[in-house]
Amino acid sequence: MDDSKILFMACAIVVEEFRSVLPEKMPCHVLDFRLHMSPDKLHQTLQESINTEAVNYDTVILGYGLCAQAVIGIQASCCRLIVPKVDDCIALFLGSRSDYKDRHRSHPGTYYLTNGWIRKGDTPFSEYEHAVQKYGKERADRIIKIMLANYNQLTLIDNGVHDMGESRDYARRTAERFGLKFEELKGSSRMLIKLVNGPWDDEVVVIEKGESIQFEHFL
Repeated sequence: MDDSKILFMACAIVVEEFRSVLPEKMPCHVLDFRLHMSPDKLHQTLQESINTEAVNYDTVILGYGLCAQAVIGIQASCCRLIVPKVDDCIALFLGSRSDYKDRHRSHPGTYYLTNGWIRKGDTPFSEYEHAVQKYGKERADRIIKIMLANYNQLTLIDNGVHDMGESRDYARRTAERFGLKFEELKGSSRMLIKLVNGPWDDEVVVIEKGESIQFEHFL
């Protein structure tokens, strides 16, 4: 596989977690992780990035799953697209869609964190501090209570590529502060390695040039 003809495109969180397992010569196009908050904006930015950045590549590997269906309708007009058949990046961090589904069944109500999310400050817990400053503690407490209504556990995923000391301390303190059970879970780079090295089997969606991503591809 000629890495020089392949572009890896993902949000900053995914790239930070997995940069060490990406081929050294494979170029990366990093998108703002905050785009996840607006699936429409994520869809638009993904399509524009593919249109402008992929013209010199045969293949673009997307480090995105369905992501609230933001990838549905993305067209590969100038290249082939490789997409993991997962609902979101948690499955990438855990190593497979099946592992994520098993975890969801056995540990419902779990909020997942990674070192990247903590470092980027992209969590409801960091937003809580902003809300305290903006609205006061009483209102911020009501907001976080609503946001965490369906969660009872905080799980920190360790993909084995970072020193987790500070992130572990932060996650443990945060769980205690908001009344959540704390757990640390060993993640896996398996799915990302398969994306970049193959085989592109039934865990991967392959979109040939001129086609587009459809919801049915993820069933």
